[in-house]
Amino acid sequence: MPPTITGLILTYNGERLLDRCLASLSFCDRVLVVDSFSTDGTERIARERGAAFVRRAWEGPGPQFRYALDLIDADYASDWIVSLDQDEICTPELRESILKAVAAPAENVGFYVPRRSWYYDRFLKHSGWYPDHLLRCFRRGAMRVSVSGAHYSFHPQGPTGTLTGDILHYPYSSFREHLDKINSYAQQGAEALASRGKHGGIALGLLHGFGRFLRIYLLKKGFLDGRAGFINAAHGAFYAFLKYVRVDEGNWGYPYNHR
Repeated sequence: MPPTITGLILTYNGERLLDRCLASLSFCDRVLVVDSFSTDGTERIARERGAAFVRRAWEGPGPQFRYALDLIDADYASDWIVSLDQDEICTPELRESILKAVAAPAENVGFYVPRRSWYYDRFLKHSGWYPDHLLRCFRRGAMRVSVSGAHYSFHPQGPTGTLTGDILHYPYSSFREHLDKINSYAQQGAEALASRGKHGGIALGLLHGFGRFLRIYLLKKGFLDGRAGFINAAHGAFYAFLKYVRVDEGNWGYPYNHR
């Protein structure tokens, strides 16, 4: 019998790209969507595509993935899992690479996949964003989930390989959406620094911001990504500046007695 594959997607208000995401996983034997009580058309799209749809309150990526993987263990018992975010699409080349790999995996318990991300007006080829290898195809029960702030990653419990073909990633739909994420990540970063007793301030913010810009735009060759590369580097610098400035929150909104 050929190996069975379950596609896994965590969702929250993901109607923007969910239909294309699910369509790209049509090669899977089944698809499980674990949703955090979306208020848009996410459920309708998932059910129309024939996916199993389960709701669970969001407690962070770690608990959500562990819950989803437990469901797959209990109800589906697939040999392999292919995980996508709701704003990602599996290309035809990657699909063929996955099917070939799981049919003859040798000793591998997982496979890393390159991800190509769209930013502003193009897929970034530099700036530290590509190939962005991620473990997204893995044998059931052979990996663990770790979380760092708002980000998660899978860690294989055995040998791995690398597949050809890309995941296409469309993380932002506007400047505003990216800045909202920068705001959230900078706050989490500042709180993490403060919890470790680290210092912040304007000087450190400027230093780290400038250093991050140089790293993205020059060292990571972001200049080869044109306008998108410059904007991305500027946003990266702004994130670093905000993170270090926010370590000391000051006295926002508190009454002050002037003499």
